Amino acid sequence: MTNGFIGGIHPDYKKTLTADKPIEKLFYEKDEIVSIPLSQHIGAPAQELVKKKEQVLCGQKIGASKGFISTNIHSSVTGEVVSIGNLNSPLTGKVKGINIKISNPEDSPKQIVTGKKFQDLILEAGIVGMGGATFPTHVKLSPPKKIDTLIINGAECEPFLTCDYRQMIESTEEIIKGAKIIQDELKIEKLIIAVEDNKPEAIKAFNKYVHGFNFEVKALPTVYPQGGEKQLILSVLGRIVPEGKLPLEVGVIVHNVATCKALYDAVENGLPLTERAVTVTGAVKEPKNLLVKIGTPVSKLIDACGGYVGEPEKIVIGGPMMGFSTNTTDMPVSKATSGVIVFRKEDLPSLKMTNCIRCGRCVNACPMGLVPAIMEQFAISELYERLLDWHVLNCIECGCCSYVCPARRPLVGYFKTGKRQVMNIVKERENK
Repeated sequence: MTNGFIGGIHPDYKKTLTADKPIEKLFYEKDEIVSIPLSQHIGAPAQELVKKKEQVLCGQKIGASKGFISTNIHSSVTGEVVSIGNLNSPLTGKVKGINIKISNPEDSPKQIVTGKKFQDLILEAGIVGMGGATFPTHVKLSPPKKIDTLIINGAECEPFLTCDYRQMIESTEEIIKGAKIIQDELKIEKLIIAVEDNKPEAIKAFNKYVHGFNFEVKALPTVYPQGGEKQLILSVLGRIVPEGKLPLEVGVIVHNVATCKALYDAVENGLPLTERAVTVTGAVKEPKNLLVKIGTPVSKLIDACGGYVGEPEKIVIGGPMMGFSTNTTDMPVSKATSGVIVFRKEDLPSLKMTNCIRCGRCVNACPMGLVPAIMEQFAISELYERLLDWHVLNCIECGCCSYVCPARRPLVGYFKTGKRQVMNIVKERENK
């Protein structure tokens, strides 16, 4: 268990394409359209607060949190609401959203919140987990029990992605101050910033502030999925989160570095979450890290990188291991969009599926100690009770099993589908 946790893989990270590229601000023109989804987070979609032809300001709340597990949505531009309808989404296919025509491209968000309770301010600002999970941050910052350790996740273990890395270098102090705000508000004893050791410049940047801010920097072995919450907690603290439980059960909260930056902007400057850094890479002429407004079409990001190199075969939103492939660039950037990766046919491995040869590689690679080869058979046979017994709900959908499988079995796909069915069984048991 040299990684700090069992399993894991060492893919070709390909981070050098953008690791040395500072984050560039993307510029906009009058009459461009941004399309802002009302569901950019785990939980209930926000309820729209505007109507067609209404004028909105940059930073204005246009979607209200609808329930405890939900959050607010803000306009990233000043302009006119031209329509409200369905937008393309890599996760759900379609999602309700608001289309806004820009009238003043130079406008930026004004201060929106002051003097509120800490968690209410975070809700008002619409902050979610920026590492990809998009869990509403105000909920995570309302633990029902004492927390003794705050871990800031700077692993960014997905191949290709470097937007978090660049923020760790370029916005080091803001990230630390955001983390310290959490630590102080929740009265947490220990603050640890965890970074994989293939990011020496980020580690160096944080170490400059260690004595002034009183925190620890932990350099971790580079292995995927080091950034998974349970893997990170085990690597950093040696604590095992019990099956079916959250990190707070072992006295820990984990937040992504970009989330800390957004939290700092909200608390110190009263700014809502209206933009994020995105890595655009792969088969584009000039791979970049871009700072873009929420709602920007993916096509604009690709154009900003000079367009495609060759013929695109697949576009992945997020990272290549846990992201979602799409066949269209007519799709807006959301709070969850950490990357846009373009692949040509020659970049992709053969996915021709053959029979499982029981080699056991998936078992060795699974960071949760599961047995994917057996679980696959239950999923295919729709034996969901057995799948539950074999702990499929512990699967974190990291894709390690599919990556190492020589037979190209789509294991993680089976488990994603199976988990939905298993959850129905669990709910039925709870209702009895």
